[in-house]
Amino acid sequence: MRSLYNFCFWIFFLITSPYYFWRLWRRGDWKKNFRQRFGQYDTKFKQAITNRHVIWLHAVSVGETNVCVHLLNVLMPQLPNVKMVVSTTTTTGMAELVKRLPPSVSKIYYPIDRHRFVSRALTLIRPDAMILTESEIWPNFIWRARSLRTPLFLVNARLSDRSYPRYKRFGFLFRELFGSFTAVGAQNERDAGRLRELGCHPDAVTVVGNLKFDAALAGGRKSLDVNPLLAQLGVGPEVPVLVAGSTHDGEEKILAEMFLRLRRKFPNLFLVLVPRHFERAREVERELRAAGVRFFLRSEIRPTTKLAADSLHCLLVNTTGELVSFYARATVVFVGKSLTAKGGQNPIEPAALGKPTVFGPNMQNFSDVVRILAAGKGVAQVADAAELERTLAELLANPARREELGRNAARVVNENTGAIARTVDMILRHLEGGDLYVVRPPAS
Repeated sequence: MRSLYNFCFWIFFLITSPYYFWRLWRRGDWKKNFRQRFGQYDTKFKQAITNRHVIWLHAVSVGETNVCVHLLNVLMPQLPNVKMVVSTTTTTGMAELVKRLPPSVSKIYYPIDRHRFVSRALTLIRPDAMILTESEIWPNFIWRARSLRTPLFLVNARLSDRSYPRYKRFGFLFRELFGSFTAVGAQNERDAGRLRELGCHPDAVTVVGNLKFDAALAGGRKSLDVNPLLAQLGVGPEVPVLVAGSTHDGEEKILAEMFLRLRRKFPNLFLVLVPRHFERAREVERELRAAGVRFFLRSEIRPTTKLAADSLHCLLVNTTGELVSFYARATVVFVGKSLTAKGGQNPIEPAALGKPTVFGPNMQNFSDVVRILAAGKGVAQVADAAELERTLAELLANPARREELGRNAARVVNENTGAIARTVDMILRHLEGGDLYVVRPPAS
């Protein structure tokens, strides 16, 4: 089975590698630490882990790094003698880790799941425990970790309606892998049941809740005060701002045309557009120009920038790590990847800020979060672009409705916190008793 997987993986990797490396190049800063993706590390990193007990955490990209950062903030004080290593897959995820974690935490790229690369990384680092976030199931990595008797934890675990049938279909491969986890923290009872069905030991699975509620409420990601920045563009504090966050291909065109129609009813309305992948900014620029939307790029704002009021329609944010800061200024929020693409993006961040939040029908990756927020009347979900326009117009015209929606959203987020503390307790239960760790009591 392993030989077959490795053969298929290598063929697949060779076929897809041009696209893989093109995406790295497109996102920029790809050369730095590039060899880490093949399990090769520099002397500085090797010295940092030498003669140390290590816990290795992995966060795929930006969304998972936010969870990982807050998990570490609770975990590190209770394991003061342990060296923490955090890995990610993307350059944007790495930028967030570097910005938000202290130098004492080593940040590396996760190795490509070829046996040689994975074995090289794990043999060097020799972690005393490995913590994976959400649904990172890489066969070679798990096989090698198990052969080294490394405890494996899966936190904030979820199985989407798309991935669950695939894991079941290939149960001959994944059942053994799911059975390798020492402990699993599931987001809800449905995910817990699915994880047990796929091979996780029943006693290993605990329902802890969604760590993203805690991470959003903890904040700390607001990297700038956007009010002075918007004031440079002629957008005063009284101007209503529609923030469209994490948008995907096709949504920017719809939003641009919709925005211009809304502006006929709300003449001073301003749009902040934040594509999910900043490298798509050139494509989005073309869409905005074609629609007749006057915009300014976030990356081009300088201390000397000063524009007259009403000279612009839109700020196009082509930088990373600032979305929550713009959410904090929003009058109304639209969460992208929900109208023309499937999966959705995280609605908890604007909800935690008490912002009236709207998204489209495709929120499959956050179905449980949507259910919780909707049950508390804290969000508005629309069926299509026409309903989105009507809903945005209603909210822009009705301050009381905006306040009610935002108040409900913040309350629901507060009511669903505690998952990080429960996850840390789950991890520590399996680490206690050995002389490798000095575990401090959880803070009261």
